[in-house]
Amino acid sequence: MESTLDFDREKHWENIYNSKSFNEVSWYQKVPDTSLKFIIDAKLPKSAKIIDVGGGDSLLVDHLLRLGYQNITVLDISHKAIDRAKERLGILASKITWIVEDITNFKTSQQYDLWHDRAVFHFLTSEHDVQAYKSTLNHTLTEDGKAIIGTFSESGPTKCSGIEIKQYSDTSLKNTFSPDLLATSCAFFDHNTPFNTKQNFVFCNFKKSTNNL
Repeated sequence: MESTLDFDREKHWENIYNSKSFNEVSWYQKVPDTSLKFIIDAKLPKSAKIIDVGGGDSLLVDHLLRLGYQNITVLDISHKAIDRAKERLGILASKITWIVEDITNFKTSQQYDLWHDRAVFHFLTSEHDVQAYKSTLNHTLTEDGKAIIGTFSESGPTKCSGIEIKQYSDTSLKNTFSPDLLATSCAFFDHNTPFNTKQNFVFCNFKKSTNNL
């Protein structure tokens, strides 16, 4: 595997999205049931500011719009992924804030009530990138905000799209974000890929620790 310094994340993901259609990638979900359940269970007002980190051309944003959420941001490292999502949504794309950026470089004064990340964080294997991600999450989450983070579990794959990832248990995922964020619940789910394989995920709900407010 290439070293972190040599590896060009943006180029890699542009190549992926330029060479495969949206339903030919392993993370494709026609209905993102797990993410939707966690988001609905958060009981946020429809006006809540939601950011989907690594959302790409995922169908999650389509479902959130149908549910009536009004302030949705989708961030992804790939221009191609964002362009495909915009094209799919048509006129509805104007209702979304689109950001093309590597999450480890993302800077904003905006704050979010909900941070959602399905399968981005486990790609960050260097301590520098992990700390950059945590810093951005902590600074952009509102005081009563929530975060939903899903990664490959210790029973899941060790690589995805040709890249080595970092597996997490529920305990290690909780500890990674402690003490700034507290996990209120965690659960394991199998994702059925378009290739008839299973990928085991761990999802955790987080909220800001009152000790850090």
